[in-house]
Amino acid sequence: MNPEVISSYDPLYVALSFALAFVGSFVALSAARRMIGPNGKINSFDLLAATLALGGIGVWTMHFIGMAALKMDLRVGYSMVETVISLIVVCASTAFGLVYVARDPSNRQRLLVAGGTVGAGVVVMHYLGMYGMRFGGYIDWASGLVALSILIAVVAATAALWLAFNTKPVALRLLAAVVMAVAVCAMHYTGMAAADFVCTTADRLAPPRGLGVIISTDLPNVVTVMAIGITLVLSIDLLVQRALRSSRATR
Repeated sequence: MNPEVISSYDPLYVALSFALAFVGSFVALSAARRMIGPNGKINSFDLLAATLALGGIGVWTMHFIGMAALKMDLRVGYSMVETVISLIVVCASTAFGLVYVARDPSNRQRLLVAGGTVGAGVVVMHYLGMYGMRFGGYIDWASGLVALSILIAVVAATAALWLAFNTKPVALRLLAAVVMAVAVCAMHYTGMAAADFVCTTADRLAPPRGLGVIISTDLPNVVTVMAIGITLVLSIDLLVQRALRSSRATR
């Protein structure tokens, strides 16, 4: 039995993962700059929008579309338990980081603490998502690349939080979103490069079994449904913000 697993990436899915990282980053930057109201209080609607845009779409959705881009001569499944928990983890850490920095955006110490926290959330999300993979074999990790992916995640998260509160012009936010998307994708694909998949089963095409396990071909559909749900929440936030602004304007 040959333990070697032949793998490649679907360029269309790779491009889609970058596009999602970009869109999520741009929406998050736009929402974050509105988070702090005139009275210094944090707007919960904008916090929710920034959290779901950055953590939910820019990082989590990008990650699993990036996973769907990986094609192997081995049947792979994903546990929905780890998949959903990874979404909660990255959104919770993103929300904390945004709130912590928003209270004093010029405080460098707060930025570093928040960046480390969000970066750790991204790392946990990524590797928990990969831990949730089900296939006939195991992953042999390259520790050097794992360490590099962790470093990229922390630096990217810190930069994202700084950009969130220091990019007002639309053109600058678009450029910042590109930078953030590149950083997020760099972390993901570095983490993927750290994984060497080893097959230990004779039947490579046997579907993985287990409670809450979905086949890799179904993963894009599940992620798409969740992304649509997140997008609806963001759309509701936008409508609420417009209604509130109109209400204030007519007073």
